[in-house]
Amino acid sequence: LLVYATALSIALAGAGHWGSTAASPVASTPGPQRILIVGATGGTGRQLVAQALERGYTVTALARNPARLQMTHPQLTVVRGNVLDGASVDAAMQGQDAVLSALGHNRYLGPTRILSRGTGHLLRAMEAQGVSRFVCETSLGLGDSAFRLGLFYTLFIIPVILPFYFWDKTRQERMIAASRVPFVIVRPGALTNGAKRGV
Repeated sequence: LLVYATALSIALAGAGHWGSTAASPVASTPGPQRILIVGATGGTGRQLVAQALERGYTVTALARNPARLQMTHPQLTVVRGNVLDGASVDAAMQGQDAVLSALGHNRYLGPTRILSRGTGHLLRAMEAQGVSRFVCETSLGLGDSAFRLGLFYTLFIIPVILPFYFWDKTRQERMIAASRVPFVIVRPGALTNGAKRGV
């Protein structure tokens, strides 16, 4: 198990995105006003929606089941759609200035391409419609952050429970890095429901 876990971590390091000191180019346009949030019904997605509204943005949330968001606001539009359906992504993308992605799922135990396929649809729609800002949540433990989740995750959780999930995250990161869209990849370690710390 130790050899397998180490080999998998090395593979995730090599396959994930490696940051550079050069900033991803951002178009010299005013700050975004209209934001599309994908993965809005998950824990992180709900926080993104709430905090974006608090800051005065006009938010569109793409959700397979809009009722799960359980949030209403004059500047919030909840659109029924699926990130795996290119047509619904294209429709939700219209008029947006930026995209925030907190995509996730709980299909851990078999091969999956949900994250990479969904992100591919987002990137294609962004490129086609000229949306020039993308912030995507992936996970610590990929690319140049490999081995930084601690021994329990590195040697047990990732190789035994989440190998397919993490491998799809590496495909997701590579796809983002290869696109023409200016991006920020956010790799949280552990997320909690504690108070905001302003970081």
